[in-house]
Amino acid sequence: MGIQEDLEQCKNRGEHEEVREPLMDKTNHSGEQDGSFGQSSSKESAWMVYLSTFVAVCGSFAFGSCAGYSSPTENAVREDLSLSLAEYSVFGSILTFGAMIGAITSGPIADFIGRKGALRVATSFCVAGWLAIYFAQGVLALDLGRLATGYGMGVFSYVVPVFIAEIAPKSLRGALTATNQLMICGGVSVAFIIGTVLTWRALALTGLVPCAILVFGLFLIPESPRWLAKRGREEEFQKALQKLRGKEADISQEATEIKDYIETLERLPKARFLDLFQRRYLRSVIIGVGLMVFQQFGGINGVCFYVSNIFESAGFSPSLGTIIYAIIQVVVTALNTTVIDKAGRKPLLLVSASGLILGCVITAISFYLKVNELAIKAVPALTLTGILLYIGSFSAGMGAVPWVIMSEIFPINIKGVAGSLATLVNWFGAWAISYTYNYLMSWSSYGTFIVYAAINALAIVFVVTVVPETKGRTLEQIQAAINT
Repeated sequence: MGIQEDLEQCKNRGEHEEVREPLMDKTNHSGEQDGSFGQSSSKESAWMVYLSTFVAVCGSFAFGSCAGYSSPTENAVREDLSLSLAEYSVFGSILTFGAMIGAITSGPIADFIGRKGALRVATSFCVAGWLAIYFAQGVLALDLGRLATGYGMGVFSYVVPVFIAEIAPKSLRGALTATNQLMICGGVSVAFIIGTVLTWRALALTGLVPCAILVFGLFLIPESPRWLAKRGREEEFQKALQKLRGKEADISQEATEIKDYIETLERLPKARFLDLFQRRYLRSVIIGVGLMVFQQFGGINGVCFYVSNIFESAGFSPSLGTIIYAIIQVVVTALNTTVIDKAGRKPLLLVSASGLILGCVITAISFYLKVNELAIKAVPALTLTGILLYIGSFSAGMGAVPWVIMSEIFPINIKGVAGSLATLVNWFGAWAISYTYNYLMSWSSYGTFIVYAAINALAIVFVVTVVPETKGRTLEQIQAAINT
């Protein structure tokens, strides 16, 4: 039963049609479709959207800084604070538990105090966490700081793509939302590189830089117009949308469509967690959660967290391999942002998953040869090829696109609850893969990558049969098509 069926109890069908009609794709007198920049838009409008996106993705960079911190600092932290391997392992993994808590609470926070408010909350936790790590003299302060930065990561991972999707015109939405993943990769890579020359305490202070930009930048940008409309703040909604589209832009059509769609959703009961499994929302939930499952269980965190060990065990220089890995990750992710609105979401996912399968198979072959002492000289080159193809393919689609689609498919009345669920599943998958990787490798090194290849093959089936193409459609059009 879809949204349309829920409204059948309206007083008459005419009222029903009046509500649904704005969801159709309309064209204004200048030939400009809703939500895109046309002749009536000024250059100022594009700059405000770009500025708002830049401020938001500073949260993504902070996310990457948190994720990349533990790898280059392990030896120094353990030596300075006399930590055992087990204690440092807790320090590294507690980040994921903090992120799970952040994922659970991110949706309700973003719905209650706004997208900008949620970004401020995440920033505050990251600042407190980094300061706790910097001043830590023992394991307790270190772990509490890591837990706090993890919480901030969990909130950022949901709020950043949602905020960008809600402020961007449909012609730019995919590319701008994909910058989320690009900045995460950038944060991880910068932490890896500068972590080799800075002390662990100094590296913690560098994590405050994106947080500082966020704190000041949020005063310069508008709140999400869709959230303001949902809260009934009409005047602020009009001002925010006008600011994003430019002083000379005609926002009447877009404003009407947004308000009418929200009015439609407001007629429905307020969504609770169990409501996500009702028929009208089930397809959106399956798409969002399914993409997060395949993104994580395809093995990315096992490869990412242990890439140095993979190269070392294959007889290839771990430092050189890691540098090449980081460069390819950033470059391919950057290229992804330029083509996502042209190529579409589904083609990128399918190409990406195909490349992941091939990368896993090549890596599995290299480990098989090593275990059976066959063509040993070919093992380093095969391993390097397989891992670089894997990370390049992941960055080309499966890294960014699931977050883009997640930000697009949920109706605004369930976006908080559904987004929290999808983000929680993502972080649980990240923990599960990173925790089980070493156990799987001890069972069978080549078997591990065959398992990952099989999961990525299932991802192709899922994308082909379940995931819709959202390119070039407004959020209201996407959600109306999915939830009917």
